[in-house]
Amino acid sequence: MVYEVKDILRDVRIAIDENKTNEQLITDEDIDTLMLDDIIYSKVVEGVRRTVTNAPIHLLDGGVPFGDAVYWRNQHSGWVMLPDDFMRLMVFKMSDWERPVYEPITAGDPRYQLQFSRYKGLRGNPQKPVVAIVSRTEGRVLELYSCNDDTATVEQALYYPLPSIDDNEGIMIPERCYQSAIYEMAALVLATIGQREQSQVMTDLSKQLLV
Repeated sequence: MVYEVKDILRDVRIAIDENKTNEQLITDEDIDTLMLDDIIYSKVVEGVRRTVTNAPIHLLDGGVPFGDAVYWRNQHSGWVMLPDDFMRLMVFKMSDWERPVYEPITAGDPRYQLQFSRYKGLRGNPQKPVVAIVSRTEGRVLELYSCNDDTATVEQALYYPLPSIDDNEGIMIPERCYQSAIYEMAALVLATIGQREQSQVMTDLSKQLLV
């Protein structure tokens, strides 16, 4: 869902005001409304990014398709290119896999080296597939392990894009993550103006909503 930034600024100010533990948390002498709005605005994208990164998959809406082409290599494994604005995998499934994958591994994960084992039982397979997000000379890719043969096609592939403020001063936020994102932005704002303790309170409130 796309929310207008002007409404986000209002809701962050309300969150800060309603959850302050000290009446002098932010005074007129410390910071005026316009300056506070500028600080909040600068934290909107980062607040959404942190919230979406930490949110469980079931709280995220929609998703953007990817994976138009599969590039095959040995042992019926392969890879697909990731879009430039890729932030988080939501789901990936090949046509001959028995189940989708929601959590990718990385090249630093101990399980990654197992995907190159000569022993089939140690590698990902259609019954227990594995995907890894790695960097190649072609760019960032999602490697898939593995299929029965090289005729398999991408059945499901959705990702969540990096958040950005559009030309109409709106930003996409999953509806069920909105209030959590507001608290996360408030936490970032309070940390910026030196209110570390209250910033942690906001961070905790944000996390409590991501269930």
